[in-house]
Amino acid sequence: MFDKLKDLGGLMAQAQQMQQKMKELQEQLERQEIVGSSGAGMVTVTVNGKGETRKVDIDASLFKPDDKGVVEDLIVAAANDARAKVEAVVQEQMKQITGGLPLPPGFKL
Repeated sequence: MFDKLKDLGGLMAQAQQMQQKMKELQEQLERQEIVGSSGAGMVTVTVNGKGETRKVDIDASLFKPDDKGVVEDLIVAAANDARAKVEAVVQEQMKQITGGLPLPPGFKL
């Protein structure tokens, strides 16, 4: 019986370590900046590791009245590019924390 309690204690310690690592990852992701771009770099969107938009940069040559729709589409494309990069970074960092164990469906940071 003592061995089972010892195993349970070890499992609880591992769970606490993983929880601490998850908290540290969340804090790190909030500080991290990832840049997505579109239009050959004419539009860039900077997001943090949680996917929150921090900055939009648009090349001045795009500011022509007839190009309004194009600029808007480029912003959307850059934001989507940045968000996809965030997801890739989060997945890679989660693999490191969980040792490659799959997370439950719908698990979000």
